[in-house]
Amino acid sequence: MAFEDKTLVCRDCGNNFVFTAGEQEFYQQRGLQHEPARCPSCRASRRRTRTGADGDTQRVMYPAVCASCGKETQVPFQPRLGRPVYCSDCFATVRGAQPQ
Repeated sequence: MAFEDKTLVCRDCGNNFVFTAGEQEFYQQRGLQHEPARCPSCRASRRRTRTGADGDTQRVMYPAVCASCGKETQVPFQPRLGRPVYCSDCFATVRGAQPQ
C-alpha cells in the first residue's frame, strides 16, 4: 500500500503539520490505528511535562515511611492507607532486584 503525506491539524496548538508517508508506514507496522492528534513539538512538550523532564516542572514527591525498615523516604505518588510503601533499597529487595 502506497502512502502519501497528509496535512493534519494539531489538537493543542491548532497548527497544521505533515503526517509523512514514512510515519504512516511506521504506524501501520506497529499496529497503531489512529493518526497523531498533536504536532511533533506539542507531543514532545507533553512528553516532557508528563515525565517531569521539563526545566520548569518539578516532579511532586510525597513523604512516606518505609513499611520494611521504617526509614523516612519520598515517593512520586500519594501513599494510600493500607498499601505498603518502600524506600528504594527495600523496594529493590521486595522486587527481587539488587540494591544500587
